[in-house]
Amino acid sequence: MRVLIAGAGIAGLAAARGLLDAGHEVTVLERAPAPRDSGCALTLWSNGTAVLADLGVRLDGLGRRIEALHVSSARGRRLMVVDTGRLEARFGAPVLVVPRRSLLARLAEGLPEGTVRYGAALTRLHDDGRSVRAETEDGAEHTGDLLIGADGVNSRVRTALFGSGDGAHARPTGAATWQGLIRAPFDLGHRGLLFIGRQGLVGLSPAGDGLLQWLIDLRSRPGAEHRQPGRALTALRSRYAAWASPVPDLLAALSEQDLELFPHRRHHAPLRMRRGRCALIGDAAHAMPPILAQGAGQALEDVATLLRGLARSDPGPALRAYERSRRWQAALASEAATRGVATAGPRTLFQSEPALRAAAALPDRLATWSFGMLIRGVSDRL
Repeated sequence: MRVLIAGAGIAGLAAARGLLDAGHEVTVLERAPAPRDSGCALTLWSNGTAVLADLGVRLDGLGRRIEALHVSSARGRRLMVVDTGRLEARFGAPVLVVPRRSLLARLAEGLPEGTVRYGAALTRLHDDGRSVRAETEDGAEHTGDLLIGADGVNSRVRTALFGSGDGAHARPTGAATWQGLIRAPFDLGHRGLLFIGRQGLVGLSPAGDGLLQWLIDLRSRPGAEHRQPGRALTALRSRYAAWASPVPDLLAALSEQDLELFPHRRHHAPLRMRRGRCALIGDAAHAMPPILAQGAGQALEDVATLLRGLARSDPGPALRAYERSRRWQAALASEAATRGVATAGPRTLFQSEPALRAAAALPDRLATWSFGMLIRGVSDRL
């Protein structure tokens, strides 16, 4: 079978690996002129790393393995410790923090030369029920038996399938993340740190090779001054000056060039993930806030489910089965992220004082079990 994939991100490259291994002919159309070599790091829970292992991706030396996630209040009061090492033992797959560029490079290893066509931005799709034709900005035409849209939150494939009307695209949630990947100014070992308070959320994670992934989730208003990195850094240093160590140390180590803004957007249920001989995966199908760190994990889950379906039946039935299987799990992950600590403020559910007191009373073993149940609940793989 000939398969076209729009997008050479995590979802697109993972799908390409799996389809090639299954004996299909694959062409990836990527709008960027060259492979991506920038960006921050991401967290892969056990469901994501399990799919990577199934795809034959080498995990050795990839990012940093996380053995525990320590959750504290803004003032440093211990709330809980999630034993991610225990989750690794339970599910047979580690929790990793990985620079995006490193993961993309691993996914691209072994792909035949010419599989990815760079500078090939999609302009038009035509699905006649028997095949799919894709036209790109360079004037080329590509024909396949199936097309997979893995082209991100601003997906051109999604627009071609469902139009640009109300509800067709991801909507802002009212929150954003300032984040960056920097040389670590302190050593966290194999621990991730999460601080929760009325003014937002601060996360710190080692990402391997002496790197640190940091993030700050907070409310986002269009046109607000914190969208400008210089003013944002000053505001962040002032807002979080009294937070527990090492948050002030982190902010003191940052420069304007270390700040990247990630506005939160979300596709609302019911999710639409396929039409005709075309399917959507990853952020093209279900963009969600990043607080649960399931964006990449859910994209890899999409790939695994789609590959299983295509191995069992023709494209039509396989795509219908894929949507039935994945839409509710992806919607659950998105809803959980949105209702969690994705936005800052006293009315946010998990940032209220009663919620923090309840979290502090929760035994670590129960907190670990709860996280494991959540990850398993949004996974077909585990």
